[in-house]
This record gives sequence, structure tokens and C-alpha cells, in this order.
Amino acid sequence: MAGSATTTEFRWKPPPQPQPPTQQHQNISDSDSDSGSDSDNNHQQNRHNDLSNSIFKAYLDCHSSSSPSSLDLSKIQSFLASSSSGAVSCLICLERIKRTDPTWSCTSSCFAVFHLFCIQNWARQCLDVHAALAVTRPSTETEPVWNCPKCRSSYLKSKIPSRYLCYCGKEEDPPADNPWILPHSCGEVCERGLSNNCGHRCLLLCHPGPCASCPKLVKSKCFCGGVEDVRRCGHKLFSCGEVCDKVLDCEIHSCREICHDGECPPCRERAVYRCCCGKVEEEKDCCERVFRCEGSCESKLNCGKHVCERGCHGGECGLCPYQGKRSCPCGKKFYQGLSCDVAAPLCGGTCDKVLGCGYHRCPERCHRGACLETCRIVVTKSCRCGGTKKQVPCRQDVVCERKCQRMRDCGKHPCRRRCCDGQCPPCSEICGKKLKCRNHKCQSPCHRGECAPCPIMVSISCACGQTHFEVPCGTENNQRPPRCRKLCNITPLCRHGQIQKPHKCHYGACPPCRLPCDEEYPCGHKCKLRCHGPRPPPNREFILKPTKKMLNVHVESTPGSPCPRCPELVWRPCVGHHLAAERMMVCSDKTQFACDNLCGNPLPCGNHYCSFTCHPLEIKSSSSDKRSESCEKCELRCQKERSPKCQHPCPRRCHPEDCPPCKTLVKRSCHCGAMVHAFECIEYNTLSEQEQSKARSCRGPCHRKLPNCTHLCPEICHPGQCPSPEKCGKKVVVRCKCLTLKKEWLCKDVQAAHRATGSDPKDVQKNHFGVGLLPCDSNCKSKQQMAESVLQQRNVKEIEEKEEPSGKNATKRRKRRERGQDIKETSRLQKLTVAAKKVVMVVMLIAVLVAVSYYGYKGILWLSDWMNEVEEQRQKSRRYPRI
Repeated sequence: MAGSATTTEFRWKPPPQPQPPTQQHQNISDSDSDSGSDSDNNHQQNRHNDLSNSIFKAYLDCHSSSSPSSLDLSKIQSFLASSSSGAVSCLICLERIKRTDPTWSCTSSCFAVFHLFCIQNWARQCLDVHAALAVTRPSTETEPVWNCPKCRSSYLKSKIPSRYLCYCGKEEDPPADNPWILPHSCGEVCERGLSNNCGHRCLLLCHPGPCASCPKLVKSKCFCGGVEDVRRCGHKLFSCGEVCDKVLDCEIHSCREICHDGECPPCRERAVYRCCCGKVEEEKDCCERVFRCEGSCESKLNCGKHVCERGCHGGECGLCPYQGKRSCPCGKKFYQGLSCDVAAPLCGGTCDKVLGCGYHRCPERCHRGACLETCRIVVTKSCRCGGTKKQVPCRQDVVCERKCQRMRDCGKHPCRRRCCDGQCPPCSEICGKKLKCRNHKCQSPCHRGECAPCPIMVSISCACGQTHFEVPCGTENNQRPPRCRKLCNITPLCRHGQIQKPHKCHYGACPPCRLPCDEEYPCGHKCKLRCHGPRPPPNREFILKPTKKMLNVHVESTPGSPCPRCPELVWRPCVGHHLAAERMMVCSDKTQFACDNLCGNPLPCGNHYCSFTCHPLEIKSSSSDKRSESCEKCELRCQKERSPKCQHPCPRRCHPEDCPPCKTLVKRSCHCGAMVHAFECIEYNTLSEQEQSKARSCRGPCHRKLPNCTHLCPEICHPGQCPSPEKCGKKVVVRCKCLTLKKEWLCKDVQAAHRATGSDPKDVQKNHFGVGLLPCDSNCKSKQQMAESVLQQRNVKEIEEKEEPSGKNATKRRKRRERGQDIKETSRLQKLTVAAKKVVMVVMLIAVLVAVSYYGYKGILWLSDWMNEVEEQRQKSRRYPRI
């Protein structure tokens, strides 16, 4: 349970003819009866006043010129109020504590009062639970402890109360028959040590709750030490209100804050400071004057070969780290006299450095750089619970799937944690048992023994909440609400709230107002009846046990009845607000009438007038005669000429303002014909010719072919003919007539060569472009002769093969020749089939590409036509909307 108690406010319904409580307190006698006579109540009130005066007398006499702070005595007065009224209840058993019951009070923080027998049983149960837990889980505490049921403060086993002592602990078994002494008090001076350990003792009489702050007068200095004053010991720390003026940590500036407690804030004086290396100057606070820039030092070291790798720093850079005695990366072999710019050679041995696991060493040869980040040596490991052993890499942990079946410290739920190491965590389930108050459930983790008492304190208050006292949750049904003498804070809702007679705090509805209504009608007359305005919502009635339904009921204010209708006669205009068409009618009669005149109201188009008879109109504002569009609508089309001019008509009806800009899409192809652009009419017509030509360009390479060759125009998409077609710079393969020699010429040179031969480059076929421009040489003639000799040899072989040889040798040769011819024929067939398949695949691929491009182009055209149709339908719907 939480250590701090929250407060819930309940308001109660008193029984018939309740007795008036005095000063928010009840009878402090031994009887628990709630009845009594007026004389007994007066006697109790006088007794409580005497007790309060006697308790605070010593405190007030300490310094007669001033009174104690209300904050110091608020807790003590609340304890005294509940104790004197008999509203103190034990949080363990929820029974009221009587004057004769032995008690024990917590002395740590909450100062709650319990029955002595209840707190003894509570402490024993806590110690039993602690001992049961110590069997299953060893505890590090030297001695078992038990906790206060309210604030959960810890007490040792030796602190279990065994005697009934007064609040200050000086007297055992304090008397309960003295009516002038507070119950469970010895009536003597408290003399307990004060909380701030100032050396003084409490001067109040033996009382419940904390002691007040020390009232002794002592000399003390302010926080900054500049002012010395005489103050009470409990409030001797103070601020003089002047500037602190202490020297700050920079030892240059002084603190400009008002005298304060604790250390002075860092110096915030702004100035320009240099970084540690002195390269950068920045404006910073004085507390940040020592800083480092983001640049590097880059100064030469003493060797003159390396640069300082440290960042911005002060002082010297130091010696070169690569000079002197050096070792190989593994540190086994040392080298003397190496230059600092020469890397230390590898020793060739095993690295043998300890890996990150801390158990194994690096098995690789001496190497530069870091070793393996994770150890991969296979070892045998056991899981946390010790039930499974497995060979895994050293870096990997072993966790089995076995669930722990041990019972947790609550003794109700098993651990159920996988691969548990025996240290089962505390139970994480919520207890959920109903507490003794019967209003709340235990929200602590599942535990052994009884649940802690409900820490919530219920505030029983009057209707306005200014008079109240607190009782433990569960004991509120036996308490009476206090009677409040404050004035009622409910604001009347009628117009006479400021002149009504005030009344005291109460429950239920406020008394009705009996003044005349005098409410002014909109016409200027006033109501002569008695006030019948709204009434504020009544206060909640007292009940012995509040229910959730009644707590959730939202009580609304009682609405007032309306004033009667005004009987005065006034002049009313017709519904069309025509001149000289008024009638005399009753002020409260809201009937409208129409005259026989025409409406004559201008239509929204601003060009025509309404021809209907008088009909209702809604005036937009009282300062103008403009009316709403309740007249007939102008059905004519707009005939205005658009600006700038275009061939598209305005789609709107007749209207007074300017026509909207034309948003119709206009299609224009680019100069090279590669793509089609769509422009809004208003956007395209407002452009100049040069801007239109620039907008139509696709900004890509021109897709038109040059007239003299087969190459594309190298220019960007442009209007008109392609410039300088005879200066094409593409490379063309030029051959001789026999196609033996070949060279690469520029296209413009090829065109000039064709013109030199007397042929026009436009008439030259594509496959003959550049053929015959090179002269044949001797190599060409030798190649022709070799080709002719090869042909002759082939012819001779064919003639010999046709001749039939004689004898058996001829048959063998024939068989071999036929077998070879069959093999050649089969290889030729295979080559022909493969070539045919390739040709078919190429033809099919070309057909697919042609089909995709054709139908894609058709689809784009169809989509463009469909969008144009949709746009035309929209324009038609704008021109001819539905009636």
C-alpha cells in the first residue's frame, strides 16, 4: 500500500432534528453514543477550548509579541480536532479508539494512533512473514523489521510496543478519568526533541502529532551573510532580500541574484573568449569560457613527420608516439631504432591477446588492428538452472526451456520463469483482496499475511467544504457532519442576486426569491409578476452511506418560467418590407402577412428584378437593404466577353461580377512531335509567342531525322527546320566497292564525298551509304584471286567424289564417305534448326514490341479523348445546371 494517504470527501444526510455540533468536534467522553443535550454540547465546547488554551499556552508565552505560524500548528490542530471529537479510529480494526483503550502512535512521520493490541498483532504477523521469506530467500538484513500500517516506516523487532505510554512517552498508563486532559495524554510539557536538532525541546503539553517548529529566539545570519537578525529557531534561515554579491567560481564577477539558499548559480556574464588552441573566438558565458573548437590541432610533432591528432587543446602537443622502443602488434618482439614513419613489422607468431570474453586468447598470427570482437571458441556451458549442458560458442549464453515450479514469496503463485537460477523474483500479481474498510481493494503485490489497512482518509465536511475533519476510510458511517456557520456560497441565478438577503451554509435548495420580477421585454415593457427566474441546483442531501448512482447524478438548475406575453399594440411591416404596408398588431403576436405589391427586389445577377408578389425576405444586416436570394433565379446564360479573349464561352449563368478565368485544357504538340502538352486556356493565351514556343518545347533531343542522312537532329527540340543538316558530326563506316577495306569518317565528309561523285546524299540507300568511296588496293586483288582458287579446288573435289571407284576398296571408301556425309548433314540440320529458332524468337519479340507500342499509343489517344469528353460534360453541366 502507498505510504501517503489520499483524502476523499463525503457529505452526509443528517437524521431528523440533528443536534448542532460545536466547533467541528463531538463528545470526548467514554460513551460512543451520538445523542446528547444542548447543555452537554456547551460543556464539551468549553472543555475543548480549555484544552486548546492549556496546550498552546506555553508555546504562546515564549514570545508574547508574535503568534505562531499557522503552518507549524496545522497538523497538531487537526490531530487535536479529531481526538477531541472522538473521531479517532484504529486503521487495523476500524473500531473507534476510546479514552480507556491502550494505544500506540507512530513516531516517524504519520503519527497515526492504533490500539496497542492491534499493533502488537500486526508487528508479529509482519515478522512471521519475514521469517517465512527468509527460509526460501536469504535476507541481507541483520535483524527483521516490521512496518507502520499507514506510512510504512520500518521498526526493529525490539521496537514492538509492550507498554501503554502517553504521546510524549514519559508516563505509563496515562489517566483516562480526568476530563481536563486530552485522552491518552499525561498533561505535562512534551519536552520531545525538535525535528531540526537545534538542541531545544517542545514546549507544548503532551499532544498527538508532530511537534511545532522551535519558538526560541536566536541570532542568525541570512543566506549571503550580510544581515544578522533575531529570529525564531525554527525559521532562522532567511533571505535579506538584497543582492548576494558573493564571488563566483570564476573569481572575477560576483553573484547578482537575490540572497538565496545553496550555492550561487554559474556566472552568466557574456564576453569574447578564445578556445584552448587560440584559433577561434566566440562570445560565451563566463562559466563556459574554457572551451574547445571543432578543429584539429594539426601542429607538427618533434619528429617533423607526423601531425598532432589531438583536437583543440592547450599547452604543448607532446612527443611523437611512434618514436623510441617499439614492438610488433602483439607485443612479443621489440624493435629499437625504427623510424617513426616506418610501421613495426609483424613477428609471425601467434597473437595470443585476451579476447573480449576474458577467458580465451586470439588464435591468429600477429596482425594489425583489433582482434575478433566475439569469441568463437566452442565450449561446454550449462544453463542458469543447471538442467542443460550444451556445446556452444563462448560468446553465446545457454538458456533452456524448463519452467521453474518453485512457489514465489507470496506462497500462492509459482515462478513459471524459464531457466530460473533459483532467485525467483517477487510475485508481480496484484493482491486484489477487499480491505477492512469494504470500500477499496488491496493494490499491493501478492503477499503473505493480512493486507495493510486502507490508507485513505475520508474528509467529512459541510456543504461549502470549509468546515471538515478527517476520519479513516471505513469509519465514516458512524460520524456526523459538522455544522457550518459560514454564509451560503451558491450564487442566485435570478436577476435579484445582489439584493437578496444572505443566508447560512445549508444542504438542499436555497429559499425562493420573493421580489417582483421587473424583467424587461424586448419591446421595452416590464413584467409585474413575482420573481419566477431560474433557481440554482440544490446541494446534495445527507445520506448515511453514499451510493455510486447518487454520486454520479448530475443535478441541474431549475429553469424559471417565462414571462407572460406582452399585450401592447405595435406597427408591423409586411414580409416584403414594403413602404406604407404596415398593420397594427399585438406585440407578442409574431404572425406575418403579405401585401399585394410586387417584390421588386434586384436579382443576384444585378441585371433583373424579381417579378413575384410580396414574399418573405431575410434581411442580411440592419444597416443595408440587401436581402437574401429568396427571389426567382435568373436562368439566362452569361454573354460577357472573356478577358483575355478565347473561343470557350463562360459556363456560368448571368452574374454581375467578372467571368472566372477559362480553365479548359488546350492540347499542343511539341516542335519535334515527340509528346503532346496540355495547357489551361487562360495560362496559354496570356503567354507571348516566344513564351508559347518555349512552353511547347519538350526540352529533350529533337526526334526528327536529318534530310541528307539517317541520323537524328543533335539539337534540343526546336521550332522550324533543323539547322545545318549538312554538318552532321556522327561517325559513318566507309568501305570500298568490294567491301574489303573500311574506315570511319564523319557524316559531313561522307556527304561531301557523295556530292563529289555526282550523287545526291538524299538518294543514296541506307545500306549503300558510304560504300565505294574508298579505292581498292593490291590486297583486294590478292583476296579475289585466293577466293577464285578456293572455288576451283572445291569444284575439282566435287568432280572426284562423283566418280565411282572400283573394287572392295571403293566400297569401303564409299561407306566412309557416306557416313561422313550423313554426319555433316545432321550437323548442318542442327545448325539450321538453331538459327531458325533464333530468327523466330527475334521475330516474335519484334512483333510483341510493335503490338505494345501500337496499343499503348491507341490507349493514350483513347484516354485523352475520354478526358476531353468528361471536361465537355462538366462544362455542359455548368452551363445548364439542373432546376
